[in-house]
Amino acid sequence: MLDALTMDQLRTFIAAADEGSFSAAGRKLRRAQSVVSHTLANLELQVGFALFDRSARYPQLTEAGRALLEQARDAVGGMDAFKARARTLAEGLEPELAVAVDVMFPIATLTEAVQAFHRTFPSTPLRLYVEALGAVVQPLLDGQCRIAVIGSLPDIPQGCASDYLTAVPSITVAAPGHPLAKIKGTVSRVELSKHVQLVLTDRSALTAGREFGVMSPQVWRLADLGAKHAFLRAGLGWGSMPLHMVEGDIADGSLVRLRLKAHPLLGTAFSMHAIWLKDQPPGPAGRWFVDQLKCDSLR
Repeated sequence: MLDALTMDQLRTFIAAADEGSFSAAGRKLRRAQSVVSHTLANLELQVGFALFDRSARYPQLTEAGRALLEQARDAVGGMDAFKARARTLAEGLEPELAVAVDVMFPIATLTEAVQAFHRTFPSTPLRLYVEALGAVVQPLLDGQCRIAVIGSLPDIPQGCASDYLTAVPSITVAAPGHPLAKIKGTVSRVELSKHVQLVLTDRSALTAGREFGVMSPQVWRLADLGAKHAFLRAGLGWGSMPLHMVEGDIADGSLVRLRLKAHPLLGTAFSMHAIWLKDQPPGPAGRWFVDQLKCDSLR
């Protein structure tokens, strides 16, 4: 009987457990409640015991049901990965590769990867979008990109797989003439709040209502990291920057590093990941490109 188990039964089991009712599972799966109930009854008949306790208003997982749920998830996830991989192999080399890259990613590493891509895949056009925060993810979710490289947005969206690339160190800086630069030792959050903080803004709606690393009520929002860099050098505010972009400024005195107390809102590095939709993994060219981005970003 167990050899006759199907992925459809397991998906229905997972949906019923996650949604909390057979009717809600039916809505998620776009099926009638009666079909969900029948599918689960057949599954229980095949495994030989009840997966749900139906004595209350809403079905509850039995102890045995809870024990099997994670295995069901693993089985369905493995099948999804198998189908995605098979689809990629059947497609062969991508006719085009579109990638959205976080503005925080080291430009030297990205440039080398792009140059190497053109040499290795001369017949595969490469399209790049360079954005920040949710605007890096939005083209992926909209189907405009196959891969997104995220860092300034700390969340990996649901339904996406990820591959760690590198950590990009970040420091907080201000121009040497800025009042904060004249403070000896550690700069307090109270002092930071007295001055304009320069932050990147999100061109998408994915992070609406959320703030990342904002510590001052006085904020100037800039959509371009180059503009933020220029404003910092001009003494128009303080803010954090990826280390590789301001190392030269620190060395020649154009910017001064601010020493802050450790705070979760201002991390010391951006963790960069390549992400893609689980059911649309990168093909040979995309996978190769992702591997190139794993090179040491600080070389």
